[in-house]
Amino acid sequence: MKVLLCDDHPVYRDGLRALFDELGVEVVAEAASGEEAVMLAAACEADIVVMDLSMPGMGGVEATRRIVAEHPLVRVLALTMVDEPATMLAALRAGASGYLLKGAGHAEIRAALDAVESGGMTIAPEVAQGLRAGLHPPQPFPQLTPRERDVLGLMSRGRTNEHIADVLVLSVKTVRNVVSSIFRKLGVTTRAQAVAAARDAGVDGAEAPAP
Repeated sequence: MKVLLCDDHPVYRDGLRALFDELGVEVVAEAASGEEAVMLAAACEADIVVMDLSMPGMGGVEATRRIVAEHPLVRVLALTMVDEPATMLAALRAGASGYLLKGAGHAEIRAALDAVESGGMTIAPEVAQGLRAGLHPPQPFPQLTPRERDVLGLMSRGRTNEHIADVLVLSVKTVRNVVSSIFRKLGVTTRAQAVAAARDAGVDGAEAPAP
């Protein structure tokens, strides 16, 4: 297994190199930037690029995209401090075959290298949890039913009870009852307060059917 290390912190690269020596992994080159990694990937014949993502100049995501596009047989394992779901998704979409956070144990890193080298994909459990959170953020007002969410969304767009009844094919009385339930669950007493709470929580009517 031949590895190209890409990290802008020389002390961290030294530590990784020492670890890889213990694991029997050959470090064939080191890069301190994304630009250098792209250049070296063409010359060092590495099997895997261990890529930091947060670097000055060309970041690790763009370097990953270029390396994978130019060298389809080279695998990229992201090893970074960045745990933001957007960056995780960007790296995987760019072609990274694995994503670990710095602080991963020796056994975890070894297992990730083996999985990536064999053509598989590896994602640290905490990364997978972050991805799930990013893809499925918690909804505001979880105490509301789907029907109540629809009504609140239309209320936040300034719709009257009569209009809401037409859009959702309900009776006006049913809409009034739903609005009363929304007031109770949100702890408000007026329509204006409910709409203000909805807007503060980012509910702008996007989930409600268009009139």
